[in-house]
Amino acid sequence: MASNTSDIVLERMMALHPKIIDLTLDRTWRLLSALEDPQSKLPPVVHLAGTNGKGSTQAMIRAGIEGAGKVVHAYTSPHLARFHERIMLAGTLITEHALTSLLEHCYKVNNGENITYFEITTCAALLAFAQTPADYTLLEVGLGGRVDATNVINKPATCVITPVDLDHQQYLGETLEEISFEKAGILKRGVTAIIGPQQDKALEVIERHAATIGAPLLVHGRHWHVSVEAERLVYQDETGLMDLPLPSLPGQHQIQNAGAAITALKYLGFGEEACTFAVLNAYWPARMERLKSGPLVDKHSTNEIWLDGGHNPAAGRAIAATLAAQNPRETHIICGMLNTKDVGGFLRPLAPHCTSLTALTIPGETNAVPALDLEAAGQAEGINSSSGEAIDTVLKSLAKNHPHARILICGSLYLAGHVLRENSKD
Repeated sequence: MASNTSDIVLERMMALHPKIIDLTLDRTWRLLSALEDPQSKLPPVVHLAGTNGKGSTQAMIRAGIEGAGKVVHAYTSPHLARFHERIMLAGTLITEHALTSLLEHCYKVNNGENITYFEITTCAALLAFAQTPADYTLLEVGLGGRVDATNVINKPATCVITPVDLDHQQYLGETLEEISFEKAGILKRGVTAIIGPQQDKALEVIERHAATIGAPLLVHGRHWHVSVEAERLVYQDETGLMDLPLPSLPGQHQIQNAGAAITALKYLGFGEEACTFAVLNAYWPARMERLKSGPLVDKHSTNEIWLDGGHNPAAGRAIAATLAAQNPRETHIICGMLNTKDVGGFLRPLAPHCTSLTALTIPGETNAVPALDLEAAGQAEGINSSSGEAIDTVLKSLAKNHPHARILICGSLYLAGHVLRENSKD
């Protein structure tokens, strides 16, 4: 666990703005200017947006670049177990000392002005990246894209937009078209962007915006294709075909994410060896991750225990497809969600694939759906549902009553973070 030093500074930062989310770039530009514009001093940037898959795609791009012997900065959010996960500095997690110094400096330079937690911590990450040598910088959008605090790079090396779907409607718009416009806001004039699989309405918005600003696109299904043949990943574009191993990250949706990552790597000038590293070596926690050790799982060796932080209808469909492709096994779900999410839309695709659902109230989250309400939502989707309290108690009960079952913990990255913290305790 991190010492209290960085935690204390982060807590102070939470009080700098009355709203947790308040999308605009004005405050970010002001602080970056006071920090002497670190965003203009970064190694070549790959900027990623999308509703689902951007984290996994970033992880594959990083694995590919590092496999080719290059050094990478990476920024992602939210974190799961501790804040340090957000800032990968030249290939390693930022240290507690470096993080604390960085945060304190940004807090001092901000001088008490209004700024959100995400904005000031993003500025801190950009400053760290500018001060440390590397070959590439990978920036994952926090929310949306157009007015996200990461959208301050005038000329990235490339942009990537993974599949867009309904999520965060209270901030990004109620329709797929409105949300797609926000995601397309990362596109830049003259900068080629890789576009993952999209619904027709989303692709129309992205292409229209790209044409308006003059951003060339490499679009899935048109400029590049990816599929599975004979347990191999087959990638094809105008330069030819690559026959690669299947991704190490589980799930059919990772095939498409791998395609976007490979397209980005090829556009950056990397070859087949880097693409092989991308699909084989990528690691992205809490995305259909099987937990194999730790105090929460060690006592339940006959159970398969999986963890996924997906929380919207598209994630529900992806998890359902992954479960459908696995060996048949009795499956019990432990679920916790936030009240800003489409609970029914997430649970509906899972209903045919699970034997039961145990609902939890996510510990420490003011916006958590109460366990009894989540239980009712599960019942409404035809799932045999109940509610529980502590994750270890629920796991123990399921393991006792269903010793050979598959157990999937899902519904929120915040629940996933809680589970990972509990599973790392001595």
